[in-house]
Amino acid sequence: MIDIENFRAGLRQDGFGEPVERALPPTEDNGTHTHPFEVRALVTEGAVTLRWDGRAETYGPGDIFRMAAHHQHSEEVGAEGVRYFSGRK
Repeated sequence: MIDIENFRAGLRQDGFGEPVERALPPTEDNGTHTHPFEVRALVTEGAVTLRWDGRAETYGPGDIFRMAAHHQHSEEVGAEGVRYFSGRK
């Protein structure tokens, strides 16, 4: 079972903003980009593959991923799309 409340509490403890639920459609490819904020996210449905620094990692339900501010990366969504809660700092 995915514990969203525990995830929220961890975000607050670590200085992240309140998480927002987000969804990306199936097979979305967000090309290489950066964000001006750090991200911590909890996947609740589907899958997303993050690529950075020559690595690729796929995250599914219950997985938490992080991305540092200004870190170049890309996001590829699986065939079923992805839903996640994301906090920013």
